[in-house]
Amino acid sequence: MEKVDGRLARGDQTRRAVLRRAVEIASVDGLEGLSIGRLATELGISKSGLFAHFGSKEELQLATVRAARRIYADSVVIPAYEVEPGLGRVWALSRYWLDYSRSRVFPGGCFFQKVSHEFSARNGAVQEYLAAVHTEWMDLIETAVAEAIERGELAGDPKQLAFDLNAYYEAANLASILHNDEAGYERARQAVRSRLEAAIVPGTPAPW
Repeated sequence: MEKVDGRLARGDQTRRAVLRRAVEIASVDGLEGLSIGRLATELGISKSGLFAHFGSKEELQLATVRAARRIYADSVVIPAYEVEPGLGRVWALSRYWLDYSRSRVFPGGCFFQKVSHEFSARNGAVQEYLAAVHTEWMDLIETAVAEAIERGELAGDPKQLAFDLNAYYEAANLASILHNDEAGYERARQAVRSRLEAAIVPGTPAPW
């Protein structure tokens, strides 16, 4: 039994190492930049061993997106949701998102912005999963905004405000990568603040 458990533990460790490298590659080269051969070579693992873990390129891509989603949640969603519901949480989501991109949690910037552009016009399981993750994220921002509205801290359409905020995040990420310049993060931070100030209910304490 101990030998079996040991093999399972090593297998799980190998899978985590593969997916950690896979998300790094995909954030720069896209999901099509992944291959079992490339990962086997870089990590010193046999191709047959990797096939045993994933079986196909599509399953490798899906597993990579799932791994990236967990990392994203740990970097942005979980810390933001430790903040009390309301305007403070909306601001925290913005702050943690910009920090996540700026600190290069993924070396290519926002993993999901990269691979979603890559697969947006395609069909299949990967595109469907990416679309579901994007919907999940937008719903999360919208819910945070709606909570702030219910608490009497913000006013307006939560769906529109969520769209606007996410547009600022993505603009900063793209500008930083394309121009190798971090100035866009401060501009995005100011844009988020201005947009929230326009929606804030008078008398509400600002969290910034």
